[in-house]
Amino acid sequence: MNDIADTSPALAGSRKVDQLLAHYGESHQNPRNELIHFIAIPLIMLSLVGMLFALHPYVAYAFVAASMVYYARLSAVFFVSMALWSAVFLGVLLAMGSLVLPICAGIFVGAWILQFIGHKIEGKKPSFFEDIQYLWVGPLFVLSKLFTRLGIRW
Repeated sequence: MNDIADTSPALAGSRKVDQLLAHYGESHQNPRNELIHFIAIPLIMLSLVGMLFALHPYVAYAFVAASMVYYARLSAVFFVSMALWSAVFLGVLLAMGSLVLPICAGIFVGAWILQFIGHKIEGKKPSFFEDIQYLWVGPLFVLSKLFTRLGIRW
């Protein structure tokens, strides 16, 4: 993992979640790219869990549980928010029934195409190319923007 504090000395005393969000935000400055991410990231989350669910529900549950451990270590507010979103996503997946794999595979491909279009607009590569943990930070970035508008501190 990269030492985020080394790349942003001004954030050296900040909480890890704030450092991760600031670093992630560096490659998400363009408003069109941000808008694309606000749409694509939740769709990628849903579709990824859905494809794991199609493999076997317990695989999806294990992935969600491991993700919750990661979020719990960063912020209680983000942990609770992501737990709620994950529960909603799992409910949606259950409603899809036997169509979960084809629907989620299509969503996954389409959402990633959107993401790469956003980064083409931005002119910067996706953060997860640098560090895989940014795949888990992306949803927090979307929530952090929403929480900032609502005056919620994470």
